[in-house]
Amino acid sequence: MESLLAISKKDLKSTEIAVEAVLPVLKLLSMALIGLLLSHPKIHMIPKPTLKLLSKLVFFLFWPCLIFTHLGPLITLNKFIHWWFIPVNVLISTAIGSVLGCVVALICRPPPEFFRLTVVMTAFGNTGNIPLSVVSAVCHNEDNPFGDTCYDGIAYAAFSQWVSVVLVYTLIYHMMEPPLEYYEVVEECTEIQELPNLPAGNDLSTPLIIEAEWTGIEERKPEHCRTPLVATLFNSISPSPDVESIRDGSPSSPMSYRCLAEPNVIRKMRIVVEHTPINQILQPPLIATVLAVVIGIIPEVKSTVFGSDAPLDFMADSMAMISEAMVPTVMLMLGGMLWEGRNESRLGVRTTVGIVVGRLLILPLGGIGIIYLANRWNCLISDNSMYRFVLLLQYATPSAILLGAIASLRGYAVREASALLFWQHVFALLSISVYIFIYFKLLV
Repeated sequence: MESLLAISKKDLKSTEIAVEAVLPVLKLLSMALIGLLLSHPKIHMIPKPTLKLLSKLVFFLFWPCLIFTHLGPLITLNKFIHWWFIPVNVLISTAIGSVLGCVVALICRPPPEFFRLTVVMTAFGNTGNIPLSVVSAVCHNEDNPFGDTCYDGIAYAAFSQWVSVVLVYTLIYHMMEPPLEYYEVVEECTEIQELPNLPAGNDLSTPLIIEAEWTGIEERKPEHCRTPLVATLFNSISPSPDVESIRDGSPSSPMSYRCLAEPNVIRKMRIVVEHTPINQILQPPLIATVLAVVIGIIPEVKSTVFGSDAPLDFMADSMAMISEAMVPTVMLMLGGMLWEGRNESRLGVRTTVGIVVGRLLILPLGGIGIIYLANRWNCLISDNSMYRFVLLLQYATPSAILLGAIASLRGYAVREASALLFWQHVFALLSISVYIFIYFKLLV
C-alpha cells in the first residue's frame, strides 16, 4: 500500500512539473498567436511598418531597461567573479555547436556555398530575447519551482549577452562573408566587383524577422561589408597580391612593398581586423549590460541608483515599469513576423531538417552533459537551480536572430537564413517545452 502511495505521489509530482514546464511556453505562445492574428491581412491592426517600429522600441528601450533594472541591483564584484562560467558556457556551446554544424553539413551535404551557413546556424543560439522571455514567463507564476530568487535568472541571462555580441560582430561577421565564387577579380586584385546576377538566395531585401535584433541594419552597414575580404586576402589570387589595394581600391605599387616592414601574413590580418565592425558592438542592450555591471560593482554608486532609499530610485523604478513591456512586445512581434512566412530557400529540405534537429534536439542533450560535468568539477554556484536552468537554456534556444541580420548585412544567404530562423522558431515552441520539463525534473 505504501509503495502505491509513493508511486501516486511521484506521478502527481511529475504531472505538476509537466504543467509548470508547459505553462510558460503556453503564455508565450498565446501572446505570439495574438500577434499572428492582429497581423492577418484581413484585420491588419499590426502592419509591417508597425512591427518595425515595435522592434525599434524593444531594441532601444524595453530590452535595455529590462537588463539594467534586473542586472544592476543583483550584480556585485564578488558575483561578477563567481559568474565566470556564464560567458564561458556560451563559448563552450558555440564550440560544440560548430562541431555539430560541421557534422550536419557533412551528412546533409548542402550546396557548397552554404557550408559555412550550416555551421553558423547550428552553432550560435539566441542568448538575448528568447532566454529573457522564457525566464520571465517561468517567474511570472507564483508557484514557480525557483522561489523568490527566480527573477535572478534575468540577470544571469543578461550577463551572458556581451560575449555573444562580441562573437557575432567579429568571428561570425567574417564567417558570413559572401563566397568568393560570387565575385570576379579584375586587374590582379586591384578591384573587386560583385557579379550582377547573384543566386536567388542572395536577395538583399531585409526580411521582417531579421529586423527583430538589429533595426535599421541597412542604414549602418560598414564599408566593404559585402566583399569576400578574407577569402581574397588569404587565397593569394595573384602571385604577389597587394592587399592594400583591396582596402583602398588603388592599383598595386612596388613602393608599397618597400615601405611596409611587417610580414605579409600580419599585414593581411591587420586589414581583416580593420574591416571588422567593432564600432557596431556597442548596441543599446550591451551598453545597458556594461552600465549595470559598472554601477553594480561600485557600492557607492549602486546605493544612489538602486534601493528604496536611493536618491535615483525613481529612475530605476520608471525603467522597471517600462521593461515590463518587453516580453509581450517581443512575442507580438514574433507572431507578426511568423505570419510573413518563410522565404524560399535553396538550402534543401534535408539540410534544413538537419540544422533544426541538431540545434533544437541534439545540442541541448550535449548541454546537459556539459553542465553535469561543470557541476561535478565545482565550476558552478552551489545550490542555485535558476543559475543552472539559465546555463542549460543557452543550449536549447533556436539560432540567434542576429545571424539573419549579419546575413542581410553581408548579402550572403539572406533568404536561407530567414527560412531557417522561421522553421527553428516554429519548432522551438515544442522543443523548449520538452526541455524545460527535462530541466525541471533534473533541477527541482
